[in-house]
Amino acid sequence: MNRNEILTSIKAKSPDVLIVGSGINGAGAFRDLALNGVDVLIVDRGDFCSGASAASSHMAHGGIRYLENGEFRLVREAVQERNRMIQNAPHLVKPLPTVVPMFKLFSGLLNAPFKFLNLLDKPAERGALVIKIGLIFYDAFTRAQKTVPPHKFEGRQKSLEKYPKLAQDIKFTATYYDGQILSPERYTVELLLDGEKDGGKALNYVSFIGAQGNFVSLRDEVTQQTFSLHPKLIINAAGPWIDMVNTTFGVWERYIGGTKGSHLVLNHPELREAIGKNEFFFENKDGRIVLIFPFYDKVIIGTSDLPIQNPDEARCTPEEEQYFIDLVSRVFPTIKVSPEHIVFRFSGVRPLEYMKAKTTGQITRDHSVKEDMAGNIPVYSLVGGKWTSYRAFGEQVADKIMAILGKTRRADTLKTPIGGGKDYPLLGLAQIEYIKKVAEETGLGDFIPRNLFERYGTRAMDVAKFIKATSAEPLKSLPGWTVGEVRFLVEREKAVHADDLLIRRSTLAWLGQVSRPLVDELAEIMSASLGWGAGQKQAEVTHTLKVLEEYHGVVL
Repeated sequence: MNRNEILTSIKAKSPDVLIVGSGINGAGAFRDLALNGVDVLIVDRGDFCSGASAASSHMAHGGIRYLENGEFRLVREAVQERNRMIQNAPHLVKPLPTVVPMFKLFSGLLNAPFKFLNLLDKPAERGALVIKIGLIFYDAFTRAQKTVPPHKFEGRQKSLEKYPKLAQDIKFTATYYDGQILSPERYTVELLLDGEKDGGKALNYVSFIGAQGNFVSLRDEVTQQTFSLHPKLIINAAGPWIDMVNTTFGVWERYIGGTKGSHLVLNHPELREAIGKNEFFFENKDGRIVLIFPFYDKVIIGTSDLPIQNPDEARCTPEEEQYFIDLVSRVFPTIKVSPEHIVFRFSGVRPLEYMKAKTTGQITRDHSVKEDMAGNIPVYSLVGGKWTSYRAFGEQVADKIMAILGKTRRADTLKTPIGGGKDYPLLGLAQIEYIKKVAEETGLGDFIPRNLFERYGTRAMDVAKFIKATSAEPLKSLPGWTVGEVRFLVEREKAVHADDLLIRRSTLAWLGQVSRPLVDELAEIMSASLGWGAGQKQAEVTHTLKVLEEYHGVVL
């Protein structure tokens, strides 16, 4: 169903469950509920996955450092879920070798138990022995799944042979495996589209205004029209905005004590070559855990962990930018990074549970469900959680909701493929055969199907058939893209604004591939699909340029 059809449908018959917020926690619960036949609607005041979930470090990881806080259950769950993400969405989540450079041997050995007991508020540098112990636990949690290899340690000489630009005072490196999420936004959108195939309904740009009695009020941000629904219950999955949503119906309890995390995307061939296919995950001189991360032909560096009051104000500040630039010299002292290398900035707020902790790193990353009432309607707020454990959290929430509705589980998501991960060919030869099949069935040649497979996995066939039926005309301002592909993202993937296309349905903005002619061209294509007038088309261009500059530091 398209947007208008969904709006007509829900106004005629209210859904049983309304989910507010389409970040990864909301999307995970939506997918599980829809798969089990629950009548569920998910709405978001912005685009899908445009808040906290979009600002992740692009890692599917267990959080090895949370072992110090004694969160063994969380780490065990997360590493198992990391493996499931790699298996269920192999087109979007890839195994990632992660290198930990170490400059000391015994440092942190006495501090670790104090952190475990929450008695230490100043981090101490972790030496090789502490990291070795942590990695033994980390491997043990998922040894049975055998999705990624176990860790290995290497001394100074071997480390410098492999990574010649590493700091010369290095003592050891450890290499273990986590996962890389190529596009958190595409992952979330494909999860939502899968949920719609099972009967759920998803709407972006619809705001939750409030609730009274048995009814909730929503506003369509595209038309500014308001309407009412009467769901049986509400799931508040608004992430950092959970408390704000709850205040609209008179709940003043503080659940969220989020912290801001920012990152930079660099176009820096020397640094990209130095890290190879590996993430470098290490402690900066102030004890903060930071990362240098391969992202296609670019590099992501981050992240901060700063208290923030209003999540709408999250931006990467000049101070954070300089901190990230400086941290590279900690492990690669001869590689110089400057602001000229930055092609994209992003910042968001982790929806962590409010708690009094001595440092932000000690705030739990675990998840919980809080219960309140909006008028006569029960509300369940999804507090905390990690990107990687979204599926387990969604399963827990779905079980709770189905018990309330008197429904029994008929399917689970443990091995359910996501979007273009279904029947995904893992081996190179099988991938070539799949691309060849798409080319033969659509007559689009090799080039377009190869690009589509890289971007959409096995959904490439659907996109290719749509292009064949609409337009295979290449974009004037962007080689490798067609008019039909853009129309597919608008008409089949619910893109409403041009920034939805550039930032969330693709990685074009992230990789520094946006130009002013491209924004104009996208607006022209979207105008034809969505029926914009000349004034609205120009307003969309202005809006997109403002979003890119204000939130991501991209000036065209």
